[in-house]
Amino acid sequence: MKIVVGISGASGAALGQDVLRQLGAAGVETHLVVTAGGERTIAHELGPDGLAAVRRLATFVHDIDNVGASIASGSFGADAMAVVPCSMRTLSALAHGFGDNLLTRAGDVMLKERRRLVVLPREAPLTEAHLKSMLMLTRMGAIVAPPVPPFYALPQSIDDMVREMAARVLTWLGVDPGGALTRWQGG
Repeated sequence: MKIVVGISGASGAALGQDVLRQLGAAGVETHLVVTAGGERTIAHELGPDGLAAVRRLATFVHDIDNVGASIASGSFGADAMAVVPCSMRTLSALAHGFGDNLLTRAGDVMLKERRRLVVLPREAPLTEAHLKSMLMLTRMGAIVAPPVPPFYALPQSIDDMVREMAARVLTWLGVDPGGALTRWQGG
């Protein structure tokens, strides 16, 4: 399996990092693309070595400005893509077909090829523009999933919540997250 992971400038860099970690543990080939805003957020939230650590988790790393990269074409055959976290700028660009950088172009490819695109928008509260963009993406077949912690899993730490949310992303991408996901057993 080949999965593209995009990290944009919204808060929640640890989510993107853990999605990459779990995909790697599942033996999935990953293609990472990070926006300039994503790089700034990673540095702020994960520290000065955060970007290097995130890049090490990916099988391949692509430059945001290289719109001629392999992942910019449907013939590349990526199985799915996750944008985690997804800024409102990136969400809007995806909803309106602005392939103005490699992340948004790769997302556009997923939509036009009718492949899985999972976006985790990180913003609150939401404006009407945000909601309209989410609705547009949903109608195009994307999975729009704000990162809401599964409290029934009784997380004991932020790391527990990040792991659980990242495991859900794997599920939506079509990858079995194994024991990283707490499954509801009924009440």
